[in-house]
Amino acid sequence: MSDMVTLAHGSGGSKTSELIEKVFRKNLGNRYFTSDDAAVLPRPEGRIAMSTDGFIVSPCVFPGGNIGKLSVCGTVNDLACMGARPLYLTCSYVIEEGFPIEELEVIAESMGKTAREVGVNIVAGDTKVAGRGQVDKIFITTAGVGVIADGVSTSGSFARPGDKIIVTGDIGRHGTAILLERDDFGIDAEVTSDCAPLWVPVEAVLKVCPEMHVIRDATRGGVGTVLYEIAGEAGVGINIDRAAVPVAPEVAGVTGLLGLEPLYLACEGRMVMMCPAEYADAVTAALSSCRYTEGATIIGEVTSDNIGKVVITTEIGGQTFLPKPGNELLPRIC
Repeated sequence: MSDMVTLAHGSGGSKTSELIEKVFRKNLGNRYFTSDDAAVLPRPEGRIAMSTDGFIVSPCVFPGGNIGKLSVCGTVNDLACMGARPLYLTCSYVIEEGFPIEELEVIAESMGKTAREVGVNIVAGDTKVAGRGQVDKIFITTAGVGVIADGVSTSGSFARPGDKIIVTGDIGRHGTAILLERDDFGIDAEVTSDCAPLWVPVEAVLKVCPEMHVIRDATRGGVGTVLYEIAGEAGVGINIDRAAVPVAPEVAGVTGLLGLEPLYLACEGRMVMMCPAEYADAVTAALSSCRYTEGATIIGEVTSDNIGKVVITTEIGGQTFLPKPGNELLPRIC
């Protein structure tokens, strides 16, 4: 096989078959993986959740992950937010002509490893090759199906006054890691993306709090955008304690230098949860016992005041509104 992806690899002929067998089946294969036009799968019992997402992150490899790992985590986490155990994923690749096969294999290997870790099967997919300059190296779209745990029902509209607000770890890592990897500002700091699959922590939470009201993935717009979305959906106010919001020192240093708000920086392995106050300690303990969510923290509560707004209690005890997210959040990560 050649060292680079060529247009022939996307033609549907022998080169396409070679790419599928030597890169994708090798790294993603499982008992349901198919070369047919569609995967034939066992029908799950109960309610299902379905989600799809596209990934065009630049650079496609970053500290803590790459676009392959990200594409699995993103859809797995979207399903988990609905209380759904991820079962099946499909993936679609759009690859730029000239992309190194070696790098493609690293991305596919990362996808397979992450999928196996969370117990989800990648069952079908598609590969297209675009001409040079038509895409930025590689784009991936994943779609997923999961089965929702009995009795679980979550939604941003279910937030209620008195609910405690929990974040599953320190925030803003992914956005900061991407910004630094682009090296636009010449800042020397080591920040690793929080990119991670979170079904296992969510499953642990649902065992101690089946009445969980809200689970939301804090991705492109960060925790601040999620809080404003929920305040609007549920018709509630949000109060958070600035001192309780976990931000790693290296992230705080970069954001302070550039004047960025960590609450609006992208996360790819962090969730915002809202639950009745009597469950908050149990939820935090369950999260703290799981990989990727050891730093879970209660950062505030839902209120019936200041409907649709997010209020921050500052480090000196004053209160102010968190500015609403703008039309263009920086850094733009995709």
